[in-house]
Amino acid sequence: MQNAVLVTGGAGFIGSNFVLDWLAAGDEHVINLDALTYAGNCENLASLDGDTRHTFVQGDIGDFDLVCRLLAEHQPRAVINFAAESHVDRSIHGPGDFIQTNIVGTFRLLEAVRSYYGQLGKDAQNAFRFLHVSTDEVYGSLAKDDPAFTEQNRYEPNSPYSASKAASDHLVRAYCHTYGLPVLTTNCSNNYGPYHFPEKLIPLVIHNALAGKPLPIYGDGMQIRDWLYVKDHCSAIRRVLEAGRVGEVYNIGGWNEKPNLDVVHTLCAILDELSPRADGRSYKAQITFVQDRPGHDRRYAIDAGKLERELGWKPAETFETGIRKAVEWYLDNQGWVKNVTSGAYRDWVGKQYGTT
Repeated sequence: MQNAVLVTGGAGFIGSNFVLDWLAAGDEHVINLDALTYAGNCENLASLDGDTRHTFVQGDIGDFDLVCRLLAEHQPRAVINFAAESHVDRSIHGPGDFIQTNIVGTFRLLEAVRSYYGQLGKDAQNAFRFLHVSTDEVYGSLAKDDPAFTEQNRYEPNSPYSASKAASDHLVRAYCHTYGLPVLTTNCSNNYGPYHFPEKLIPLVIHNALAGKPLPIYGDGMQIRDWLYVKDHCSAIRRVLEAGRVGEVYNIGGWNEKPNLDVVHTLCAILDELSPRADGRSYKAQITFVQDRPGHDRRYAIDAGKLERELGWKPAETFETGIRKAVEWYLDNQGWVKNVTSGAYRDWVGKQYGTT
């Protein structure tokens, strides 16, 4: 094996942050495989242009021959799988892509990795890891006073997206128990931060606020989520890859439960301070409540205690410090925002939220 890792989905939101953080921390070569669907964006990786430590390959995790060729050529010591269709709303309106990528794609990726792993020598096998990045949504929904999700919670996915991720998690587990593939699985809470595609709550609100558009809030806005700054997520994945026990699942959370409406109010207050409206009014005036989405889970909460106890990881950011950093990044990178909010994106947002 070479001093290299294969990262799938490394041009997406979390994947690109991981690649950038990985290369900022060391010189290990990254082979970055991404299909460049609507949310994959090579502009996220622009700072790596000309960097010989980074090899970008446009391709699908479901392309068995391509993955096999990359593994054989680069001999990575680890595969970190971020590749997934990841938006609940899109899964409701078009579940087929989620089944194809998240289930079939993960299966084909596992088959390619299994073939590669079987050809390694014993020392290389002992060092190899396959880390699968998943979501807290596989656990379903919590009532207000329920304890947070632990790794022992049973899977109760409620959307096509979370069901497809649950299926991929089960495949990864099965490949460990059946074939001996040394896997690790992480289930994270809601990420936010730089390079977040503006269809999710936080970047959508920032984008719409600055554009003078309505800030769409589903239902009563009291759906609760745990919020995790993306760079904290990246550091947790690095720690799990470094010292996690083979076959184990680790929940990654920010210890920051917030109702969606509170998140929007916080964003408006920061924007009022950093980029006030010309008329002097608060951005809160743009809040618009829209019909709730079907089967909207009421609360997610992650108990990341296992990760802290076993591997000594804790998030570096509070919600207050992280959310300010996120807003500042979007204000400082309006060129990036303009480039990703294409006509196709605007059309989708208009159909979903009734705004253009």
